[in-house]
Amino acid sequence: MKNIKIYTLCIGLLLVLFSCRQNMSEEQKESFDTALLTKNDTLLSSGVYESVVHLNIEYLKKAENMEYTEGKGLCYLNIAKVNVSAGNYVKALFFFQKAEKALLNSKNGYHKALFYDTYSKYYFHLKLYDKALEYNDRAFRYVKAAKKSKFSDKLFSKLFLKKGIFLIRKRWLGAALKCYLKGNALENSAFSNSLVAEYYLSVNQLDNAGIYVSNAKERIQNHKISNTEALWVYYVMGYYYIEINNYEEAERNLNKALEVIKIEHTHFSYVAEVYQSLAELYKKMDDEDKAYYYLEKYTEEQGKTDSAQFATMNKTVDDFIAETKNESDWSRNKLPLAIALSIAAISISGVYVRKIINRLRLKKRSLKKEADELKNHVHTKQFQEVVELAKKNDSSFLLKFKELYPDFVSILLKINPDLENSELTFCAMLKLRLSSKEIADYTFVQHRSVQQKKYRIRKRLNIPAETDIYDFFDGL
Repeated sequence: MKNIKIYTLCIGLLLVLFSCRQNMSEEQKESFDTALLTKNDTLLSSGVYESVVHLNIEYLKKAENMEYTEGKGLCYLNIAKVNVSAGNYVKALFFFQKAEKALLNSKNGYHKALFYDTYSKYYFHLKLYDKALEYNDRAFRYVKAAKKSKFSDKLFSKLFLKKGIFLIRKRWLGAALKCYLKGNALENSAFSNSLVAEYYLSVNQLDNAGIYVSNAKERIQNHKISNTEALWVYYVMGYYYIEINNYEEAERNLNKALEVIKIEHTHFSYVAEVYQSLAELYKKMDDEDKAYYYLEKYTEEQGKTDSAQFATMNKTVDDFIAETKNESDWSRNKLPLAIALSIAAISISGVYVRKIINRLRLKKRSLKKEADELKNHVHTKQFQEVVELAKKNDSSFLLKFKELYPDFVSILLKINPDLENSELTFCAMLKLRLSSKEIADYTFVQHRSVQQKKYRIRKRLNIPAETDIYDFFDGL
């Protein structure tokens, strides 16, 4: 009987010790997660993407030593996230696939919520909004079931805001506003207030937008904010001030957004929107040069995004084809089905790619037309300014003329390097197709003197007698 009691006591002690070991193991995992996620978020918000990758490589080794599979999954997920932020969608997909194996078997609801939340952002960047919403809903489901912590609470509010962003792109405005308001009530940050402001701007409710812009302005002055969120906040404030015709404030905020964009080695979302707003701002301010410059930057940025999307689609199709080739153990009766499925998948991809290409072509044509119109407008305005300077016989005429026709003078000097400044000015007036009478009036000389100058210029530039002098200068 005594032996049985001792035996029972020993078993009990072993169970207690095993239980304590298990608890300690869970504490270690939680400590690992907290340290990794805190450091990762700090570096990511600062835009130092290379440091984010180094941090997660370091923690990958720690997770390997701890035999902590989910920890490795978090590292892969963080690397995927930084690649999405940098626009490297092909690399992001590779790390998502590695993270998926580790995290979707986790018993930690927050791990799964984080995985689906980050993946939803990937789909959003690829403009696959239905898939983004599907993964956002899955993240909601897991975060609600997860153990409460500062991380889960923060993710919960972010999920509302992200869902609002996805719904906006689907044009489901009422549902988007509800999500924005819920997220803002939980978070009440500069970013969340600017999202609500942007919604009201999109439906032309400027008074409501102004309230949330003021809230965002107050919070961005008093709280530290990530570069990614700061870019969005300054963009929305710039957009708002354009709408209420406060161009000085609009320019100030959009320039702050530009400062964020110029951070070295960093790529942000919404860059195209900032360039588009600057083009609109300078167009309203009648500064066509800057308007044209930022319209070109906007077109260039759109091209970058589209190229990244195509690269990702190509990678997906390539992976599918590679998978099919590697399946060597198919039986003969399954082979026709596999071939049919392959053809179907590639056909669907082809249709999808064609639709996107057609849409992009239309968009490119529209942007090119707008850019050409703006360029022509800029040229016309500069031309008129130069003609006005010629009429006033202004000393800055030739300088401004060179800005309008940058190669004209250098071509003349190649024909005759000994041309004097007064002769170059006279040639510039002929390039503008000013008549002899107009040149005489503007330069206060006799009509006969102008005719003599024309004759001398013909000799100096070897212009044949049968060539019209105006046609000669038009051809330069």
